[in-house]
Amino acid sequence: MVLQAQEGLLTTSSAGVRVLVATAVPIERDAVAGAFTAPTREIPLPGVTLHRAGAAHRYDLLAAGVGPARAAASTATALTAAALGGEPYDLVVCAGIAGGFQPDAPVGSLVVADDITVADLGADTADGFVPVTGLGFGTISHRPPETLVRAIAAATGGRTGTVLTVSTVTGTAARAAELRARHPRALAEAMEGFGVAEAAAAHGVPVLELRAVSNPVGPRDRAAWRIGEALAALTEGFGKLAPALESWNPYEP
Repeated sequence: MVLQAQEGLLTTSSAGVRVLVATAVPIERDAVAGAFTAPTREIPLPGVTLHRAGAAHRYDLLAAGVGPARAAASTATALTAAALGGEPYDLVVCAGIAGGFQPDAPVGSLVVADDITVADLGADTADGFVPVTGLGFGTISHRPPETLVRAIAAATGGRTGTVLTVSTVTGTAARAAELRARHPRALAEAMEGFGVAEAAAAHGVPVLELRAVSNPVGPRDRAAWRIGEALAALTEGFGKLAPALESWNPYEP
């Protein structure tokens, strides 16, 4: 399905799997765009701007904003425009750089989420943190399709595990240890995945999260950040992800 701009909305025509890629900031979006040979084309929508890329323009790239709330709102806007245009996206990919839990996700490595979990949505109590589900509300986790996770991990060489979504980035060793104790399979933390996944779930669209590790989770040491290296890894990883999606069946679990 190729989405075409018409009177500020999107209309569709048949041409294969359509993918919405949500990053936090433009530099991440541009790193994803670097995986495609042709230049992107801007598609303005109310509140957001898409950058159309890829063979037959099947990829719409969105700098959705920082944090789960802004990312959810922007992603929902793009998904709604596609649905109003006549056909929804087949897949939403949250992509970008992230902090990696050491030593399992070293700087420069790729992480493919098999579990997208919000780490700090809940309540502090005298007995410790209680997730929102423990309070009787909502959800804290979204699981991407297993077959797709396996295929993308194999194609990109990415490590599979939980990617945590946080509203406050970890800045101490104690906080990193606390998160890892609560989420032993966590490989990375970022700020948008759960918001993007919530928007995708509301539209019934599968979600995937791909992260390139730019720094260790723990004490903030800007001198140790390798943002350029992580962005290059994201470009390379997405270049391998896109061909793998060509054979993906959206109706498989």
